[in-house]
Amino acid sequence: MLRWLIVVFLALVLINGFSPWLQRMGLGRLPGDWRFRLFGRDWYIPLASTLLLSFAASLIAKWV
Repeated sequence: MLRWLIVVFLALVLINGFSPWLQRMGLGRLPGDWRFRLFGRDWYIPLASTLLLSFAASLIAKWV
């Protein structure tokens, strides 16, 4: 279980680090990526970007 926690933590750190670069490429502004303000806080739900990145990761995993 500790191994999974480390993997999730590292994935979140990488995603956070690559976030500005991915936004410049257009991810995060796709139809299906929701941004809204609730209770004085900005919320962001990137459904379309998540699907696109997981599809790309699965294609890379098949070829490797």
